[in-house]
Amino acid sequence: MRVLVTGSRGQLGFDVMQELSSRGHEAIGCDLPELDITDGAAVMRLMKEVRPDAVIHCAAWTAVDAAEDEENREKVFAVNAEGTRNVAKAAAETGAKLLYLSTDYVFDGQGTTPWKADETHFAPLNVYGKSKLMGERAVRELAARHFIVRIAWVFGLHGKNFVRTMLSLSKTHPSLRVVNDQVGTPTYTPDLSRLLVDMIETDKYGTYHATNEGGYISWYDFACAIFEEAGVKVDVTPVTTEEYGLSKAARPFNSRLDKSKLVGNGFSPLPDWRDALHRYIKELSLADHS
Repeated sequence: MRVLVTGSRGQLGFDVMQELSSRGHEAIGCDLPELDITDGAAVMRLMKEVRPDAVIHCAAWTAVDAAEDEENREKVFAVNAEGTRNVAKAAAETGAKLLYLSTDYVFDGQGTTPWKADETHFAPLNVYGKSKLMGERAVRELAARHFIVRIAWVFGLHGKNFVRTMLSLSKTHPSLRVVNDQVGTPTYTPDLSRLLVDMIETDKYGTYHATNEGGYISWYDFACAIFEEAGVKVDVTPVTTEEYGLSKAARPFNSRLDKSKLVGNGFSPLPDWRDALHRYIKELSLADHS
């Protein structure tokens, strides 16, 4: 299968490329500067030239706080909404399947009930969430053969993430404050990549939720597990989001995603997040010593 991956040098895109290649698929990556997805004509040209069987659309503006800045908002919507519309239109015109990565941020984050994949009560709290929801709507409108996969709390080797931030801060801070009233589950990019390639090898289209297994935790719980796994001694204090008070963007309290639709459609769930964290810290250690 020939698969085009947008955002191929990003945290997730890099691992998707690896997974595709390891399975013998022809993986064609594109990223800035060679392709700007906000340029609809350029997207269409590339799609007609490559003629992929499937597109895994990882390219996105993901800097959630920076998205709130007045000077960035137009760009955020250009990338996440219009850029996705361009990719969806080109996929439909060239007959390619489309897999779009979305986010728990399309919901309002209220309550404690896990969000189901087919929930339609959308009420994003911030610019990033609004832009990603517009991307979802473009995919549903334009690409009949689509997968929408909502993810949360992503970490991997090839980008910035919470685990790296915690480990970096631990080198200069003997104590840290971490919020304990935002609850969800981490998603490890190599595990997610395996699932995404599983998906595009089928025609089980629709909207799914995908994070690692192991139950729902707070960012505080995750931080404690990171330091325990890395063998780092740090005094971690749990605080409320209000007490923490540093984010520009409103964050959802409830990022619990119901993943039952995955198993219901025959897809293997991702491993336990603790197992994923163990593997990641080991990979980081190897990378640091290479």
